[in-house]
Amino acid sequence: MAIKTKISPQESQEVKKLLDGCKNVVVLTHYSPDGDAIGSSLAMWEYLKKKGKNATVIVPNYFPDFLKWMNGADAIVQFEKQKSLSYNLLNMADLVCVLDLGEASRLGDELGRVVKGLKRTKKLVIDHHIGPDKSLGNVVVSYPDSSSTCELLFRTFTAIGADNIITKSAAEDLYAGMYTDTGGFAYNSNDPDVFSIIAELLRKGIDKDRIVRNINNNFTAERFRLIGYVLYEKLMVFPDTHSSIYSLTADELGRFKYLKGDMEGVVNMPLQIRGHRLSISLREDMEKPVIWVSIRSYDDVSAKDMAERFFNGGGHFNAAGGHLENCSMEKAIEIAKSAIEAFREQLTK
Repeated sequence: MAIKTKISPQESQEVKKLLDGCKNVVVLTHYSPDGDAIGSSLAMWEYLKKKGKNATVIVPNYFPDFLKWMNGADAIVQFEKQKSLSYNLLNMADLVCVLDLGEASRLGDELGRVVKGLKRTKKLVIDHHIGPDKSLGNVVVSYPDSSSTCELLFRTFTAIGADNIITKSAAEDLYAGMYTDTGGFAYNSNDPDVFSIIAELLRKGIDKDRIVRNINNNFTAERFRLIGYVLYEKLMVFPDTHSSIYSLTADELGRFKYLKGDMEGVVNMPLQIRGHRLSISLREDMEKPVIWVSIRSYDDVSAKDMAERFFNGGGHFNAAGGHLENCSMEKAIEIAKSAIEAFREQLTK
């Protein structure tokens, strides 16, 4: 079965022109990058290298250890730790590829301002979030019905006739991003083309079982003790609204030797409770006065709307996030409870 590109002929032409005409490229993705962010960024990096371009991936901050097996991960530049190098690379770039985000704010304040300020540098945005800022790129490829940016990037490569030069490493990156952004294809992956794309990636020689092991079997023992602590001590369940909240302070995270990525996917666990429709995670940053919020929901309960109304955030309909600055954990919990109450009708119907 032929895979639909989704990408319009005009978009294909514009993307191809940008990618063919560039020489020095910076690939960017969002703050606290996840599997889809790193997977799409490294897949684009692999493609650009294959085309003979000078390409570098810059991420705003640290990314999880369980993604560092990917080819090229050791060459990723972290903006917060390597600002001088990042500024030099951005100033030399004739193209910036912005992946898995549609708003400059998701790059972080400083990096977002820098990118918006690059007036003479061409920008390509490829993203699957709702409501992208069209002014962020000269060309914006936005399809929110895609399972992941990695899926959309594969379709983009297909649309410009570049799928035949996708390397095995790039195929691994794309599969990893699709896998993580759909919870192992447990949600947002009913489009038959998703599995046709997987078949094409398998034809590139990837070992999907090894990729899954690299993602899922790459944690410390402390991570499991932390999850046990969350589920036994910290999980607040509200049966009348089919919802739950759990919170973790910086002190609690330190007690369990928290590493970036240790809480990946844990917010989904309460949704395994029979009838549950909403799960909210509140995690205090260990360095800044910020509480990070993750929201997961089922059916017609909009995590995105909740994130926007209560937590200065956004995201997908059933998977969203946000943050609360200079807020105590006690106050954050009260805000989360207020959010649940505001969505009581959707949660109980």
